[in-house]
Amino acid sequence: MNVKELLSLKGKVILVTGGSGNYGKCIVEGLAEADATVITSSRDKESARITADGMQKKGLDVHPAVVDQGDAASVREIATFIRDKFGRLDGFVNNAVSRPMKGYNAPIEQFDESMRVNATGMMDLLREMTRLIVDTGGGSVVNIASMMGMFGPDLSNYEGTTNMGDLPPDYFFHNAGLINITRFMAQMNAGKNIRFNCISPGGLFNNQPQAFLDNYCKKVPLKRMANHDDIKGLVVLLCSDAGAYINGENILMDGGLNA
Repeated sequence: MNVKELLSLKGKVILVTGGSGNYGKCIVEGLAEADATVITSSRDKESARITADGMQKKGLDVHPAVVDQGDAASVREIATFIRDKFGRLDGFVNNAVSRPMKGYNAPIEQFDESMRVNATGMMDLLREMTRLIVDTGGGSVVNIASMMGMFGPDLSNYEGTTNMGDLPPDYFFHNAGLINITRFMAQMNAGKNIRFNCISPGGLFNNQPQAFLDNYCKKVPLKRMANHDDIKGLVVLLCSDAGAYINGENILMDGGLNA
């Protein structure tokens, strides 16, 4: 098959949770540019609608949906919505994250809330979308973790900054778990025509303080943070037939920072 055909997502229906976030918008746009029908979801209906409207104005086939992965009823509702409206699901980009914990010394109740959404809720949604993909013919799941699920914090990045560097431990904890649940799901669903992979991005440029940018970028061989296009091709690869033999992998996308 021609490589352009392998990378095409034409005819595929793909759900992206957290589609209104910084990396989420990049992912939604990249998948739709590869001709997928993309469902962008958020806990907030208006946020999902605004994201979808912006993509539709670019001629992209993007539809809004609502799901709160911390609410089991909401998880069942989006599965029913996708089945009824689209008839199938070919891909799931598991990108949503809640950040209730505000720092290392935050109340432990904030850690508990994070686990309720980012661990228990995420697993609930992951299983439901896996079932839907398998039931409707197979496809691909891409978990979006972070390099902070692989490494401890580099506190020198925050030297010279204010209001940065008090890092929440739950973020490191759940991203590490997300990386390994990817391998678990690949093995548990062997033979069901579904693949599971994970992307662990480094930092995305978002107008951070100059001191942070200087500290961070001098350590990256590419001398910059990720931009809005950097994750697009990788997500398309993992959701497309071009990635048909990639399964159970975690791909570090950090510009060489941890090389």
